[in-house]
Amino acid sequence: MPAPQPSQPSQTPQSPQSPQSPQPSYADQGAPTSALSPVVPAVLAEVVRSGFVEGRHRGSLVVLGADGAVELALGEVTAPVFPRSANKPMQAAGVLRAGLDLAGERLALAAASHSGEPFHRDLARKMLDEYGLDPALLQCPPDLPLDAEERETYLASGAVPDRVTMNCSGKHTAMLAVCAQQGWPLETYLDPEHPLQRVIHRVVEDTAGEPVAAVGTDGCGAPLMAISLVGLARAFRSFVAAEPGSAERRVADAMRAHPEYVAGSRRADTWLMREVPGTLSKMGAEAVQAVALPDGRALAFKIEDGATRALGPVLARALTLLGVDAPVVERIGRAPLLGGGREVGEIRASF
Repeated sequence: MPAPQPSQPSQTPQSPQSPQSPQPSYADQGAPTSALSPVVPAVLAEVVRSGFVEGRHRGSLVVLGADGAVELALGEVTAPVFPRSANKPMQAAGVLRAGLDLAGERLALAAASHSGEPFHRDLARKMLDEYGLDPALLQCPPDLPLDAEERETYLASGAVPDRVTMNCSGKHTAMLAVCAQQGWPLETYLDPEHPLQRVIHRVVEDTAGEPVAAVGTDGCGAPLMAISLVGLARAFRSFVAAEPGSAERRVADAMRAHPEYVAGSRRADTWLMREVPGTLSKMGAEAVQAVALPDGRALAFKIEDGATRALGPVLARALTLLGVDAPVVERIGRAPLLGGGREVGEIRASF
């Protein structure tokens, strides 16, 4: 049997601007189309082992120019998706709009999917104490640290899953704090009809520039608003372009100033915000990512099968297309495959 020949990158999928495919209108940037869109997701990444393509990850990706116009669209970018934790900047802005005065590391933690490192857990507990809140009021589920290395250390110490350790504990703490401040019910703070969640719903629609298409329940139990990838990229762009002192700009500034509280010591969001000044970056579960650059350019994508192993290569390629030239891009994009303990391949972007 002949040996497998090295593969060539897949042909770039047709974008919506191609004459071979329907051209959606972005003129009014309105409501997203049905989630059951007939548009076929694009191949965004390939799994290459020993020169042989053994798998592909499909998804959808949009890039906005500095003026907010769509410059690149692969797959279906106008259908609603659940942004998962990429919604957290909007949720943190909602907490501010509702009246809570947070800043610095505390505001960054409110927008975080933190790794569960000691400094994350310590600040979450300190915030609970500052607002006179019992940790038992948190309605996020008990969990282990999100970061694999920290998880091993945590378990070796004899610790058990805890609500404060859960990666969304900063968000839930901030939500409880503003409810206590406003005299709103604490027991139902995650109900979509709760006053706080109605404020957050408005923030999502205001910043995305489109109606929320559906409301679900996130992994942490919080309401989750579905918007399109165009809307998600537009929302991130609005945060970096917002007026200083506005809720959105305060969240963006806190996240960019304290990226280690948004993610953790060994996470791509932290690296990117730290090493490319002015960048706002947030990932979400099921392989969602959104980024805005300080000049207003932005991107958002989702890997259809939820494979987070493809996040780095796809993000790095999209950043390269945006002209981001920094060593961190290569670091984020590196996704080696091992065989027998040695590197024999990679996951690579294919657009």
